[in-house]
Amino acid sequence: MQSWLSILMLFAVAIGFGAFTVFMSNLLGPSRPSPEKSAPYECGVPPVGDARERQSVKFYLVAMVFLLFDIEVAFLYPWAMAMRDLGWAGYIQIVLFTAILAAGYVYIWRKGVLDWGPTLVQRRAAAAARRSSLGSRTAA
Repeated sequence: MQSWLSILMLFAVAIGFGAFTVFMSNLLGPSRPSPEKSAPYECGVPPVGDARERQSVKFYLVAMVFLLFDIEVAFLYPWAMAMRDLGWAGYIQIVLFTAILAAGYVYIWRKGVLDWGPTLVQRRAAAAARRSSLGSRTAA
């Protein structure tokens, strides 16, 4: 029962700290509202158009890859806490786990999931130009 009481106290302190900081910022902070301050902030880009426009699949791929590797860290913490009790078998399991994730990382890197800037477009255009120039040489 003592462990549950300490967890409840931790939650109470966290909620109290959050409420206290919000209250103090409202009390002490400047309050001069303007239309520009009331506008939604979208990564420094002024919001224009409909919010329901299509997005590139690359954004979703990057989000899924982030979640995959974020969950990896969630599995590493319990292993690190029980490392001494698991012995060599646990060590081999975590090395295998990390090797599989590293192979997945290399795979997505080679497939171009992490490249979604203008350099990717430039490399693809250069590769297409090389292929077309090689094709025209062999045809002659």
